Amino acid sequence: FPADNLILTETFRRTGENKLVYGFRVDDPSVFTSKFYGEYPLSRIDESIYEYACHEGNYGMVGILAGARKLEQIAEDESGR
Repeated sequence: FPADNLILTETFRRTGENKLVYGFRVDDPSVFTSKFYGEYPLSRIDESIYEYACHEGNYGMVGILAGARKLEQIAEDESGR
């Protein structure tokens, strides 16, 4: 997956000063019985975008959080708290 004859079309359509719509269309007769499409409305934000990536079942989350706590502890120790 995907097959060699997959046609994936993605679009971005501005619908307002601070809004756009992400769209996608999938055409792959080797895998799906019919074409399908979807849209996702997006609004502008003034913050960083969080990446919703898989963390391998979040098994690595324990290490990530432990590292963050260690950095916080080092910062506290250096600031003399």
